[in-house]
Amino acid sequence: MTWQTSSTNSSVTEHIAETIGLNLKGGEVIELVSDLGGGKTTFVRGLARGMGSSDRVSSPTFKISNEYQGKYFKLYHFDFYRLPEAGLVADELAEIIGEPQNVTVVEWADIVQNVLPRKRLTIVFTNKGENDRGVAFTYPKSLAYLMKGSI
Repeated sequence: MTWQTSSTNSSVTEHIAETIGLNLKGGEVIELVSDLGGGKTTFVRGLARGMGSSDRVSSPTFKISNEYQGKYFKLYHFDFYRLPEAGLVADELAEIIGEPQNVTVVEWADIVQNVLPRKRLTIVFTNKGENDRGVAFTYPKSLAYLMKGSI
């Protein structure tokens, strides 16, 4: 299934993500795709807030992963941008994925495609101008509940 929308500022991106965060049940995997500065961390900020987290969200580009505590489960945020190969971090990712007490978000996932489940929400941010982003969501029917209130 697919759905497309646009975002004209970070507040819109965060609102979309917060709505999805409210719908999470645990165990979901979300892949974020965009160029640098495309809105991925902004999206995670809204997602974490929707999950009930008051943690300060930041990009894991230099740390590879960040963890945030939500009301019911943890949000693991991975960024593979700086890694030429996933190595041991792929093993860590594989252990976290699918656990019902976790939600996993992955950026720059090309090197871990073999670890990611087919059943995931993929969100592609496309730069359409200085403050305008196209946002495309692709997901299996089994994850359609995530989009409730967003569509």
